[in-house]
Amino acid sequence: MIGKLQDFLASVPDLQERGVTRECLAALSGVIEDNFLADFLARIVAEIDEVIAIDPRGSLQDILCRAAELIVNDLDATAATIRLLDPRSFRLISFGAHGLPEAERKPSIPVEDTIAGAVISEKRSITVPDILVDPRYHGKETAVNHGIRSLIAVPIRIPTFLAPGREDHGVLQIYFPESGRDFSRLLIMRAELLARRVSHVLALRKINDLRELNRRKEEIVNQIFIKLSYREGVKLKDLFILLIPELESFVHIQGCTLFAVSDDGRRITAEAAYPLESTYHELHHAFTVDNHPYFHQLINGGEAFGDFADERVDPGYLLIKKPLESRFVTADMRDYARRHNIYTILLVPLRIDDRVRHVLMFFAADQKSLFRDEEIELLTFFGKEIMKASRLEFLGNVLHDFKNPAIAITGFVNRLRRKLASPDLETVRPDLARGVEIILRESNRLQDLALAMTGDRRLERLDLGKIARSRYSLNEAVIEEAGLDHVTPTVVEFSDPLPVSCSRFGLERVFDNLLHNATKAVPVTGGELGMRGYARDGLVCIEVWNTGIISAARLDELRTGRASGRGLDIVSRFVHTYHGMMDISVNDRRTFFTICLPREADPVIATD
Repeated sequence: MIGKLQDFLASVPDLQERGVTRECLAALSGVIEDNFLADFLARIVAEIDEVIAIDPRGSLQDILCRAAELIVNDLDATAATIRLLDPRSFRLISFGAHGLPEAERKPSIPVEDTIAGAVISEKRSITVPDILVDPRYHGKETAVNHGIRSLIAVPIRIPTFLAPGREDHGVLQIYFPESGRDFSRLLIMRAELLARRVSHVLALRKINDLRELNRRKEEIVNQIFIKLSYREGVKLKDLFILLIPELESFVHIQGCTLFAVSDDGRRITAEAAYPLESTYHELHHAFTVDNHPYFHQLINGGEAFGDFADERVDPGYLLIKKPLESRFVTADMRDYARRHNIYTILLVPLRIDDRVRHVLMFFAADQKSLFRDEEIELLTFFGKEIMKASRLEFLGNVLHDFKNPAIAITGFVNRLRRKLASPDLETVRPDLARGVEIILRESNRLQDLALAMTGDRRLERLDLGKIARSRYSLNEAVIEEAGLDHVTPTVVEFSDPLPVSCSRFGLERVFDNLLHNATKAVPVTGGELGMRGYARDGLVCIEVWNTGIISAARLDELRTGRASGRGLDIVSRFVHTYHGMMDISVNDRRTFFTICLPREADPVIATD
């Protein structure tokens, strides 16, 4: 080092003209090294160490604001800003600054015709001696107010890791008070060196995010396996509530809602929400898709894909960047967003066989005009796992319903076997005929269950009363065959006709589950079981009641869908799928469960 510095000093014309000897040059180089270069390099190392020491586990804004503060102090500047390029909108987003208030900075600027954009395009540092006369600098009023006149703009490059060979780009702009300043090469190099260290910290943050992403994925899968190990099996809404906290801290969401889409794509029902106390969409309520533009876009499409001022329309999601201005947001949701300080809404469609079956809606309280690749990947992974759970839940529901016809068939086969042992078959012929009819009917139901596993559903015009009577009669026979002497089937009242349009198989499942639950609920000390049907206000209703009451807490669980058990969940899903409603009440030492479906206008009713 001494030799190189000495050679440099020997080449300086002024020193040559003054006839400075080599001995003097050697002494001078030693003094410079010991008294200046050592301290200067120590300062440079300290500057680098300060930036590298920034905690990469902090938020992006905290990291970049801290980096901007250190750079301003190290380079004796007035202010600094750091912007990152959004590759979708091709705009530079402000994520961190020091010396310039956030309210006076534009949230985003274009790449075209800006100094920061030139740095990105040309991939080099740019100095501006006087920003007040440079046409590419558009914040001249802010510059005057804060006494800044010149700047250095330096590129930032961050590896993406998820896409090898690709980099994320940004710009560090450092502002100074001098007008017409001639920036030295040394100052520019220091700025570039510090920018690279900022890139290093951001790369560490990405690595930490990827590690956290993998941990979250593992936790999601583990929670699903844990839930599968429970005897009651997996329920989609339970998994949703269980797993959302794993997303909340990583993606920083304020809330999330899970929706189920009806088979015809016309209705969408809020099935679960987190947290329950601050949800916009009422749980278990069916919303009309066409009345909500954001749902219509996800399910039916129609709008061109692209990144717009207020929203981003992507094949895999809909990002509403400005809920108060977006054309996809209804007036009521706009008011909700304003009251709850919601900055961004993200909707993710979940598909099975290229059809949207569920929708996830995320509310973000932080301004997230740019969702990072890691966040979108985790949300997509979460959606896929939810869909796996949905299929497992469907299979579990079908297997749950296999037991009802299977028990009936087994019971009546044993009953027929005993009847066939009678010495006079003519006297038991009516019982034999009834038993064979029930076995045949329940065998057909097993066939329907098998068809349901392949997704085959048949929509029919039915008389709700006739189906209800049939299942009630079967339940009476099961009670008798099982020897449940404490249960007394009593009142069966129906007003005819009660026309509906729905799946016969699904409707029979509903009545079987309602009657099974009501039968089990009758106290062992004895009680009654009844059913009635009636029409009201364009609806047809069936009410199942049993002796015995339930607590207010349990009643609240049943009404809000928080109760465990597949039977009630199957009933709830069916009723909401066909745009109906249900209610549970307690009166006069009895519990009443009522379901209502829209009355079918066509009087032609399938009765067989």
